[in-house]
Amino acid sequence: MKIIMVGAFGTMGEYLSKAFENEHEIIKVGTKSGDVQVDITSTESIENMFRQVGEFDALISTAGPSYVGPWETLTNETFRKGVDGKMMGQINLVLIGQRYINPKGSFTLITGALSHDPQLNFANASAANGAVDGFVRAAAIELKNGIRINAVSPTVIENSPQYFPYFPGDVPVTMRELEFAFRKSVFGANTGQVIKP
Repeated sequence: MKIIMVGAFGTMGEYLSKAFENEHEIIKVGTKSGDVQVDITSTESIENMFRQVGEFDALISTAGPSYVGPWETLTNETFRKGVDGKMMGQINLVLIGQRYINPKGSFTLITGALSHDPQLNFANASAANGAVDGFVRAAAIELKNGIRINAVSPTVIENSPQYFPYFPGDVPVTMRELEFAFRKSVFGANTGQVIKP
């Protein structure tokens, strides 16, 4: 299976690439490094990425910048980070990618527990996550050719201890649990699901 890994050099993407690369062809995509580079805030850059990669069987996105900061610092400008990045960036991976993906392929996007369990300083990510969750459910009933789409929605992950203080009382998701949530999305039969590891 030919899998595009967008965000391949982040904490999640690096782990998932290693977990899947012995079984599948992984196209590692980053903003400044990898087999192909992409700026997911640019539709032109996304189109160029798909042109370079060509036909593929699955796309995994672990990318999606958002703004983290106190409520008082939220403005139209700061809020655009999550809208242009985590929300529209990932939505455009699907809107553009549907023209390149093989029949019965799949898209797996990244959201997070903040969509339904908000924390201080994360209003931007909460909004973006909620929008992507809604998009996944809606896209699933309209995508053609047996193409599936899901989102993986973890809380804080064990390999990102710098975020633990922002998630008081949350039990971190292990990387193995995260991996199996992505496996369920990519290799299973579900579509339109928000999978919580």
